Amino acid sequence: MYIVPIAWIYVALMMSVAEATNSNGTVLGAVVTFVLYGLLPVALVLYIMGTPGRKRRLRSEQEQQAQVRAATTLVNAPDTGGHAPADTVAPVRKEP
Repeated sequence: MYIVPIAWIYVALMMSVAEATNSNGTVLGAVVTFVLYGLLPVALVLYIMGTPGRKRRLRSEQEQQAQVRAATTLVNAPDTGGHAPADTVAPVRKEP
């Protein structure tokens, strides 16, 4: 899967070398060529290609956290009947 980006970086590197060694070329031109034709496009393509994997990983992490929360809630809940416990005391109010 990574053979195309590696090949593209190699081509951009060779373009940069040609730019730097040309009689009219400069090292600054070679660096700009490598960054604009090599690094930025490859980084963008790899980022876009990695989006589905990042979404899957995020979704699985959220599912795991939800399972941990559900297990913790069931273990720590003393009364899951939905009613108030029988030993609760009603608040005492002062009469005006």
